[in-house]
This record gives sequence, structure tokens and C-alpha cells, in this order.
Amino acid sequence: MNQHAQTPSPEGPQPGAGQARDLVCGMSVDMASTPHKATHAGKPYYFCSAGCRVKFLASPQKYLAPQSFVAEAVEPGAVYICPMDPEIRQIGRGACPKCGMALEPELVTAGAGPTHELADMTRRFWIGLGFTLPLFVLEMGGHFFSWRPVAHGAGNVVQLALAAPVVLWCGWPFFQRGWQSLKTRHLNMFTLIALGVGAAFVYSVVATLAPQLFPPALRGMSGELAVYFEAAAVITVLVLLGQVLELRARERTSGAIRALLDLTPKTARRVTPAGETDIALAEVAVGDTLRIRPGEAAPVDGVVTGGQSYVDESMVTGESAPVAKAPGSALIGGTINQSGSLLMRAEKIGAATLLARIVGIVAKAQRSRAPVQRLADVVSGWFVPAVLLVASLTFAAWAMFGPEPRWSFAFVSAVAVLIIACPCALGLATPMSIMVAVGRGARAGVLIKDAAALERFEKVDTLVVDKTGTLTEGRPRVTAIIAAGSFDETALLTAAASLEQASEHPLGLAIVNAARERGLTLARPRGANADAGKGMFGMVAGKVVSIGQNAYMAERAVETAPLAEPAEALRKSGATVVFVGLGKSLAGLIAIADPVKTTTPEAIRQLRADGLRIVMLTGDNATTAKAVGASLGIDEIEAGVLPDQKGETIVRLQRQGRVVAMAGDGVNDAPALALADVGIAMGAGSDVAIESASVTLVKGDLMGIVRARTLSRAAMRNIRQNLAFAFLYNIAGLPIAAGALYPVFGILLSPVIAAAAMSLSSVSVIANALRLNAVRL
Repeated sequence: MNQHAQTPSPEGPQPGAGQARDLVCGMSVDMASTPHKATHAGKPYYFCSAGCRVKFLASPQKYLAPQSFVAEAVEPGAVYICPMDPEIRQIGRGACPKCGMALEPELVTAGAGPTHELADMTRRFWIGLGFTLPLFVLEMGGHFFSWRPVAHGAGNVVQLALAAPVVLWCGWPFFQRGWQSLKTRHLNMFTLIALGVGAAFVYSVVATLAPQLFPPALRGMSGELAVYFEAAAVITVLVLLGQVLELRARERTSGAIRALLDLTPKTARRVTPAGETDIALAEVAVGDTLRIRPGEAAPVDGVVTGGQSYVDESMVTGESAPVAKAPGSALIGGTINQSGSLLMRAEKIGAATLLARIVGIVAKAQRSRAPVQRLADVVSGWFVPAVLLVASLTFAAWAMFGPEPRWSFAFVSAVAVLIIACPCALGLATPMSIMVAVGRGARAGVLIKDAAALERFEKVDTLVVDKTGTLTEGRPRVTAIIAAGSFDETALLTAAASLEQASEHPLGLAIVNAARERGLTLARPRGANADAGKGMFGMVAGKVVSIGQNAYMAERAVETAPLAEPAEALRKSGATVVFVGLGKSLAGLIAIADPVKTTTPEAIRQLRADGLRIVMLTGDNATTAKAVGASLGIDEIEAGVLPDQKGETIVRLQRQGRVVAMAGDGVNDAPALALADVGIAMGAGSDVAIESASVTLVKGDLMGIVRARTLSRAAMRNIRQNLAFAFLYNIAGLPIAAGALYPVFGILLSPVIAAAAMSLSSVSVIANALRLNAVRL
């Protein structure tokens, strides 16, 4: 027998002295000899193999208490929030005091299955259905087949016995939430359900146990009192069914987050001088060397230190083609190694990884509220009181003017009004579409940080783009060095690179890299002083070194005219030129080229075809900027723009009535990104830019803007469809339930049919929202 196939359990026969039971596979393990040990909550555990130890460390509770382990594994003290009212937050499970919906964990967990709420509602539904089916047969048999297995009086008692568990236990959460809504004065769908079902049940109980309390006017032509146990039970079961379907559909809206979380492996293979061992992901430390074998996922973010392979980054960046990796290449946690074995150095772990940040952004965005939601909020605030008024008027109208038995007609119609008018579909219309759209964007490498940005993106008519790192690769290289006078290239590059070691600018990094490629020895700069967007100066080997463009060098009293002609020629080829001065003398110039991203021309073409006005902003020289703009078909170019002036450009365009999106990647782009109607950060850009933007393109190319615009339009179209359906449903349903069709067509809506329609309306809205998963981006 394969002992590893046994069902593990912490219970059962205990091993002998000196032996322990492996909680993962169930085998007996010698505590003294096994090298596979772990400590959890201060208690030691022993395992037969490294594999069992790693599984235990990844999820201890699963093996320590398998009977109580549920898929919805959330940390103690986890924050729960309402999907419709995200401002409602509390520790632990519960119902929203505003809308009555079940609160959901703020943070989705990997591998999670049915939530506690779904499991509970499912159990209540099946138990309720078991009692309701015989009740339905008992009641309907008398109506349609003149078949009564028990006498009428006794039949009412039997119906009471069958209906009581359904209404009082299965439907108890609805009464709790309805009562809560009354206490907090936030009337919602559960107010109406509790009133409708409660009225039908209480009336029927009294009519069964104390019929003498009712006046003759309430009795039918046969002299008997009508009871509505069957209606109360069926409505409860149908509402439960609607809750189950809704909760299942809502879980699918978190599918994108779960898919991202499930990308991260639970273990990593650490490489040390002593050998290789599998460890739990939580044990990985910054600086660890890890091995990624073919078919495995990178456990954390880091850099390749050995091996060559192709890595599938599609789930994180949206890039379908595998990306070649070699020593020095960056690795993103969760991406899949395709072929060769790779060694990597861990650089970011836990919440610092890109995948963890993406999950956080997506989760927060899914809970945000779009401005279009305000209309639904205003309507919902007045809707329930209006429904209560309509139900009262319906009862009064039928009781005074309806045909006999008019009291029965009045009661049934009032209950139908209460049930069918539940505004759940209206409340779900926007949040569900937002959740699905944000998740769909995440799978395509487009991170929407809030619902308002998703709504605004549809209206954008002007796109302002930074040049370096946005239109271009952001990995500039030195393409030419021209020394002036008696200076030579080596001395020029050494001085410039030594000073640029103190800079974080991509152009400065290009100069430093060029010096290192030539094997030059760099000195440590002193007193380096950078003027953002202009240049920098400092002391290198006892001499003042200045680096910058014409205007900056003029401020430093360095004459650039001797090299003006070759500088202009280099700029016309698309290169950026910086001058280098030693003291007051011009030492030469350095030309740096940053190739345009391969996807940029097609992205610009599609955005222009979509009617967007495109403006390029850059701190670069006008000649260089025009050369890049001409190659891309961008006519509007603002060159020589300092960082603090980029925001002024955004504001100027907005004052012209433009809805402006700004795309950038650097620290100096952050103010403009924050001022724009929609700020778009490149995924490879600075953390400050990403934090300032409302949209992040993980892959970092402009095709992501095309995808984001497509997603925004699809999402807003979906929201409008949902809102229109919800409004039309309630507008049409109320008068029908009140009996408006009865005088002409003799049609009176049953409360049971009203309950089914109400449940299906919510499910329909969610099903329509889920169609966004199929949007092609």
C-alpha cells in the first residue's frame, strides 16, 4: 500500500515512543533521526520528507484541524467590507448595515473556494427546498386537482409545521437584516422581504391557530380563511436561491485576483553552498539564490544570475509571447519558466513584489465607486420608502374597491409589491461591472486604480505623453562622444560618468554604463548638485564638472558654441546631446539615443484613428523632440519643458475644455500625472509615478492605453445596460404587482412569481457584468 495516499488526520492511533505522525501523509516518523522538522505556534512537528514539511508550512491549519478548515481562509482580525457600500468596514463577518448584503473579505486569498456566506445560504436553500416541495404539493393539489390528503383545518396545521422551519430558520438572516435596516434607518431590499414574508407568515399562523379573531369580511365564499404558508415558504426559498446564484456570480468577479494569487508558488527552491532545499515561500529572504526549474513559477521578484530560458509573463503583463531571460534579466514573481533552468537572486518578497502590488491595486479598485453610481444611490435612498407607500396604497385600494374576496386580493397584491420592488438589481448594477472590468484589465496588464478613472477614460480626448521611457525604451545608450580642444574621449567620459554616479536620470545611467563597458575607473563625486530637467555639477578629482544642455551650460559660464554644429546634426538623428564642462572650459559632448519602443508607432496610429489629440512633452531639445515626433507622426510637440512646467501644460489643456490623459514614467512626471484627468504610469517606471497615476500599464507600452480605452468603453456600456435594466424592471414590475393589469386582462401577479422575478433580476445584472470577461483587449 502507498502510505502517502492515506487520508491524513491528527486523530487516530498514536505512534509509539520516539515516533511522531506526519500530519501530511500519515506515516510514522522517528523523531530522533528525521531531518525534516518544523515548529508551529511553539510546538515541534516531524515529517517523513521535505515535500511533506513544505506542504505543512504552506498551510498548517489545513493539517492541524482539517475538520474546521474551510476554503475561505482569512487571517484572524481580517477586515470585511460591503461590495455595494465599500465605506462599510468591520473586523469579521457580518451584514452591511446599509444594504444588508453579506460583507466580503477585503483581501482575497489564494485557492479560496466557497465563502462562508455562500456555504450557509446554500445549506439553508436545500433544507428549505426539502420542506417547501411537500408544502407546495399539499397546497397546489387542492387548487388544481381538488385533491386534499387532509381536511382543510388539519391541512393548515400541516402547512404551518412545514412552513415554520423554512421561514423561521432558513429565512432567519432576512429577518435579521430587515430588523437591522429599521434600527439603522437604512431601508433596503431585506426590509421589503422581511415585511412581505413576515406579514404572510404571521397572518397565516394567526388564521390557523385563532381563526375566530378575524371578522367575516376576511373569509372566503366557503367561510374559510385563506392562508399563505405556501407563498411565504416559496418566496423564502426563491430569495435564498437568488442569494446563492448571486453569491456564486459575485465570487466569479474576484476570479482575476484569485488567478493572480494562484500564480505564486507556495514553495521555493533555495540554493546554498550546502545544496538545494525546498522551503516555504514565507522563508525566502532578500538576497537568497533560488532555482526555477522548467515549468515552475518564479516565487518572488528578482534578477537572473545564471542560466537562459524563456519565461511566460502573460498573466502579469498581458504579453502573449514568452520573453527571453539571461543573466541580468529581471524576473517577476508568478511568471512561468518555459524551458531551461534558471538561478535568480531574490530582490523583492512578500507585499513588495509586483504581483502583490497588482493584487492590492485591483482589490482596492474593485471596491471603489464610479461617479455614475451616484444616480443609483439617490434613487435607492428614496425607493424603499416609496415602495412601502405604494404597498400601503395598493392594500387600501383593493380592500375598498376590489372584487371579493377583496381582503385576500389586497393582501396578496401588497405582498407582491413589497417583494418585486426589492432594489437589489439597481444596487448591483454598477459595482459588479466595475469588479469584472477591473479584473479583466488586470489580466491584460492594465491596472485600473479606481472606478472613477475607468469612467473618465471613456471621455478622454487628449493624450499627453512623455518621451523618455514612454514613447521610447527608457534604456538609452551612448552613441557618440566628441571631445573639444585638447580633451580626449576617455577623460571626457570618465569625468562625466564619475559625476553621473550621483544621478538617477536614465541619461546619466547610460553615461555610467558606457564608462563601465570600457572598463574605466570612476572617481567618487563630491558635492553633486542636480537641477531637475536641466543638468548637474559637482567635484570630481578636485575639478568642477558640469553636465547639461545649452541653457544650463550657459548658466555655468561654459561656452558650447564650438560644438554647436555637430550637436545639431546629432539631434536631427534623434539623439539627445549633453555638453560636459571642466571648470569654465568645454570638454566635449555626449550623444545618447533611446530607441522608440517597437509597439509605439502602431499604438499612436490606433489612438489617432480613435480621434485622440496627441501631445508630446519632453525636457529634451526641440530638434531631438521633432525628430522623434516626425518618426511617429506626432505633430504637437512641446520641448524643453521642465518638470514643474508639465503640470502647467495639463492645466492649460483642461482650461481649453479638454479631458486630458497623461502618460509618463519618471519621478518628474508625478505632478502632471496627478493633475491629469487620467494619469497613466508605465509599469517599468518609478514608484512615485505609479502611485500618482490612476492607471498603470504593467508591460509599459502604449498599446496598454488602447486596451484601457477599449475596456473603459465596454465597462461603461455594460453599466448603462445594467442600470437601464434595473430601472425598467422596477418601473414595470411595481404597477403589475399592484394589479394595474387586473381590470383589463384579469392578471394578478402572485407573490411567488414576484419573488422569482426579483431573484432573477439580480442574477441577470451580474450575468451581464460577467460578459466583460470576454472583452478582447
